[in-house]
Amino acid sequence: MELRVVVAPVFGTNCCVVSAGADCVVVDAGAGVADAVGRLLDDTGLTPRAVLATHGHADHTWDAGALCARYGIPMRLHEADAYRLADPFGTLSPALETALGLHRDDYRAPDLVEPFTTPGGSAVLTFGDVTLHAVHAPGHTEGSTLYRLDDEVVLTGDVLFAGSVGRTDLHGGSDQEMGATLRGVVRGLDPALAVVPGHGPATTVARELATNPFLAGDGT
Repeated sequence: MELRVVVAPVFGTNCCVVSAGADCVVVDAGAGVADAVGRLLDDTGLTPRAVLATHGHADHTWDAGALCARYGIPMRLHEADAYRLADPFGTLSPALETALGLHRDDYRAPDLVEPFTTPGGSAVLTFGDVTLHAVHAPGHTEGSTLYRLDDEVVLTGDVLFAGSVGRTDLHGGSDQEMGATLRGVVRGLDPALAVVPGHGPATTVARELATNPFLAGDGT
């Protein structure tokens, strides 16, 4: 599989286009990426099969509705975060809503939302030739999800960053669940995996296990 990253102008969200053959999925369609993603698809001849989200915060889903409508494809995310799509600001603090610089009147919710479940903590999602392994990783939100691409890359959303982890003080966040995710999910990842987080530079699992202060000690 191939991975291309388009950085959103709002909050620098890493929007990822994951492709295999002529098929692709778009992961984390942050605010302002729809046109850039459209140009990338035109240039590469890729056919989008779905828009996915690592979680339901507005800076990861704002342009999902536009892309789903443009290509007639569904929105996929963990069922525990699906409720967030109806009101992108309903679970954010007023200060964060202001910081995003977005206006609810400009928001378009996806017309077709197909939530997935993760029995036993994970699920295999297939979209044409694209196969992703979805791993439930709550803590930042209830439905936060990691997407592993083969045995090479993991998309961690706002669960794991280079040198840090996602905040837990917003609605649906939990220090306890984040600690459990870091101990039971992140520490169990293959150290050889490259990490593309929801914001900021790429890293590796090995580097984060060795240097990330939130993965030291008991992982809390």
